[in-house]
Amino acid sequence: MIRIALYQPDIAQNTGTILRLAACLGIDVDIIEPAGFPVSDKAFRRSGMDYLDHVAWKRHDDMASFDAWRRQDGRRLVLMTTQGARPYTEFTFRPGDLLMAGRESAGVPQAVHEVADARIVVPMRPGLRSLNVAVATAMVTGEALRQLAAFPMG
Repeated sequence: MIRIALYQPDIAQNTGTILRLAACLGIDVDIIEPAGFPVSDKAFRRSGMDYLDHVAWKRHDDMASFDAWRRQDGRRLVLMTTQGARPYTEFTFRPGDLLMAGRESAGVPQAVHEVADARIVVPMRPGLRSLNVAVATAMVTGEALRQLAAFPMG
């Protein structure tokens, strides 16, 4: 199954929303620290509500430990970025992909771009900066699940 990775998230409410999305879709989440808030259930409760009991999430101390873990696990890192080389709707997702979203305030540094196996973008109207990170993550996750025929069917 695919996973969602959040690089040093800034806003607890967005992270809680993504955790809720992941709970509903049966996807695990990786949080790469340091975050802009204390990483805890309490920080996520408002937006994640009672869905947090239904999602598995893992904390990584930093990008280096996350990258070592994902390489050992044989996972491809797919970076969602406004600097992406290809629209997400034209990208072929694979089981096991890690869909990474950057910080709300700054995205990811060049070093993360360099270790990503692919860089994808959500196409938008010219002149606008970016979508909310939770919205962009939901759009890309939905497309990945559609391609992989992996939506949970209750």
